[in-house]
Amino acid sequence: MRFTKMHGIGNDYLFVNCFEEVVHDPSRLAIVMSKPHFGAGADGLVLIEPAEDGADFGMRMFNSDGSEAEMCGNAIRCIGKYVYERGLTNKTELTISTKGGMKQLWLTVEEGKVAKVRVDMGTPELNPRLIPVDLPGEMVLRHRMQILGQTWFITCVNMGNPHAVLFVRDPEVVDLPTIGPMIEHHPLFPRRTNVEFVRVIDRGILQMRVWERGAGETLACGTGACAALVAAVLAGLSDRTVQMKLSGGNLQLHWSAEDNHVYQTGPATFVYDGEWLDD
Repeated sequence: MRFTKMHGIGNDYLFVNCFEEVVHDPSRLAIVMSKPHFGAGADGLVLIEPAEDGADFGMRMFNSDGSEAEMCGNAIRCIGKYVYERGLTNKTELTISTKGGMKQLWLTVEEGKVAKVRVDMGTPELNPRLIPVDLPGEMVLRHRMQILGQTWFITCVNMGNPHAVLFVRDPEVVDLPTIGPMIEHHPLFPRRTNVEFVRVIDRGILQMRVWERGAGETLACGTGACAALVAAVLAGLSDRTVQMKLSGGNLQLHWSAEDNHVYQTGPATFVYDGEWLDD
């Protein structure tokens, strides 16, 4: 089975072109291929598939623990680069069908290569019943949570998948391997959650570390960055257009007041093509 490794600002995935390949057990394959040292090493596995709902392409994404996620903002930019540069399309405006809804992409092409991709990530879902998070009300804004005797304040947003956003003085000093999984698996979240620790540098610049559901700490998370922007705006901490600084690089984000959609723009990078012999 042929595959391609790509990353979006350090959030790396193994992509399989399912127009040409057949994957019988993607959950198992995601686990074995994603292992560092023993596999190809990645945050997960992404299948590029024919779409059945009128979109140009379909996307399925599996975390490194084998769980299937609804959507990945960094991986979807890589799909845009892959399908254009591999000749699967000549369009620079694409629609991708995901389990988190249909997403629209705009490709910036320079000398035949996709330099960056803008993605319409859709409208943020704030209703706790639909995120889901087991709390009453119409919004979860700075809800108090006790973890290991320390008080944290979470704001919950669904950007195609669930997120809990926490504002901190310095994300770099957070004990992410301890705190991250305790929030991810907290009983408040029936489908678990991604967790973002965010510092407000100023109203136009945010910094974030992320603990991804099913993958652990990653260098970036596109949906998480969008959720963090929404949480920052709701808390009155930022403007609607920001630069998000992540461990692997930067994203440009905009939450439109006109259509309520969140847009993210960033690069996608090819790493290598490979062949996997055990499927």
